[in-house]
Amino acid sequence: MTTILKQKPLSKELKTDISKARSVAEALTEVLTDTYRLVLKSHTYHWNVTGPLFFSIHEITEHHYTDMFAAADVLTERIRALGEPALVSLAGLTAGPEEQNPDAGLAAIDMVKDLLTDHEKLAQRMRTLVETAEAAGDPATADLATERAAFHEKAAWMLRATAA
Repeated sequence: MTTILKQKPLSKELKTDISKARSVAEALTEVLTDTYRLVLKSHTYHWNVTGPLFFSIHEITEHHYTDMFAAADVLTERIRALGEPALVSLAGLTAGPEEQNPDAGLAAIDMVKDLLTDHEKLAQRMRTLVETAEAAGDPATADLATERAAFHEKAAWMLRATAA
């Protein structure tokens, strides 16, 4: 005997405030671009680091870019769940807010300090995203941003300790 499961329709229509969802999706898109830029920078430093700190920086940057690459997919899925297209600013990827590409010729300690600054900035952007999401009544995005802020804060701590 075959049993067919029937899904019961929701008794109430789900309502989303489109203007609020759009503002959260826009903030997520900015964070997505920043995340990809930091993935690329971390990868560049991973490939090019030399000197006595080589192994530790090579390992930590691999951990960071792997985590952030996976997180980018989660961010894009959240943008899509909010009904917006998931796009990355190509101009924003190639040069950050200061219009500088990663410098593969930096000394290892300068790479660490550069990554530290970027992780601190991205942690702050995530905390701002939490506020934006909470103001829009979007706890799912707030939780996601809180989790990502914690990752960047831990990364900054490790890089700060390495640079000490």
